Amino acid sequence: MTQTHGPQPSSVRFPVQPRLVPATKAARYLHLTLPEFMELLPALQHQGFPRACPITGNYDLVAIDAWQDKRSGLAGSGSGAQSSAEIARARLATLG
Repeated sequence: MTQTHGPQPSSVRFPVQPRLVPATKAARYLHLTLPEFMELLPALQHQGFPRACPITGNYDLVAIDAWQDKRSGLAGSGSGAQSSAEIARARLATLG
């Protein structure tokens, strides 16, 4: 009789897409080499690029997508979000 300890592996296998990735994969996600990514990182972060997790050192792909959506003008579409230009026009219109 063989005793096993701990959970048994599942017979169901499915791929897992990681949300947190190392700098090499974050760079590849932006179509950059790691040296290019590291060189551009301060400028990217100055533009709001998400910082790496302080515990793992990995980058959040969902946060990168949200950052890129915001930069591309796609963030908030359908949520009632307004651009600063739209807000300024609305305020000017109320002034008469």
